[in-house]
Amino acid sequence: MKSFTYERVHSPAEAAQAMRRTPGARFIAGGTNLLDLMKLQIETPQHLIDVNHIGLDRIESAADGGLRIGALVRNTALASEPRVRRDYAVLSRALLAGASGQLRNKATTAGNLLQRTRCPYFYDTAQQCNKRQPGSGCGALRGFNRPHAIVGASQACIATHPSDMAVAMRVLDAAVETVRPDGATRTIPIADFYRLPGMTPQRDTNLAPDELITAVTLPRPAGGMHTYHKVRDRASYAFALVSVAAIVQPDGSGRVAVGGVAHMPWRIEAAEAEMPRGAAALTARLLADAATTEQNAFKLQLVERTLATILTDARTSPR
Repeated sequence: MKSFTYERVHSPAEAAQAMRRTPGARFIAGGTNLLDLMKLQIETPQHLIDVNHIGLDRIESAADGGLRIGALVRNTALASEPRVRRDYAVLSRALLAGASGQLRNKATTAGNLLQRTRCPYFYDTAQQCNKRQPGSGCGALRGFNRPHAIVGASQACIATHPSDMAVAMRVLDAAVETVRPDGATRTIPIADFYRLPGMTPQRDTNLAPDELITAVTLPRPAGGMHTYHKVRDRASYAFALVSVAAIVQPDGSGRVAVGGVAHMPWRIEAAEAEMPRGAAALTARLLADAATTEQNAFKLQLVERTLATILTDARTSPR
């Protein structure tokens, strides 16, 4: 790990201003992803801005009947919050499917959204990776790509986004609140928060470099059956090959977002009209533009089977 300087800030505005003052700095809260990347010298910030003491650690009811989740709410606290378990159960289930209890105790809401890909070529500095070193190439294209993207990828990058929580946030139509050093704030729908790789895979989100996440908001509860299914190579300490967050209404309609298949949580709202027709029709519409490799083509069938399980459960569960 390379040497760096450190400061502790005490308000969101102070945090954003510190970032503008020190180009190349990074915010740090739980540090569960950033510190690993620093040890491997994938991230080499010259300065760390500790945001653990700026508040933003509360879950509050919103005026529209939804919830406002502070950026520093820990994953454990969010998963166990009674209102989340009752009204947004897909979020609680997604959080509990990720990482370990120890990591969830440290990891924050904002940090979970911002975690980097777990592509092995990104983590190995001896390998080509456009996300880590733009212009160097993508080793996964002709290398080991079994866990990689089947939709939304490009010739520059076929990595997937690792967050379970983000998939649930996408199906819930969450929004991300931010602040800039000049005090300007904005609200970014989760649908517009992440970027597909294109030719700039080093940019995961549409945040500005000096923009700080302050909260994530959820609209009023959607009702229905909430579920999160995560399929992985082993039962713990593994990222999703495929995951599905779903909200299914009694009439068979609903919402679906898929993880493990793209550079972002994958949701095509127009495809959800196919839910009452079954998993095959839904998958065909949801993954219509899929481009698979010999190693990851199995994900098409895996998505369909996972959706079939969810839709069957929805039909047979007592109301």
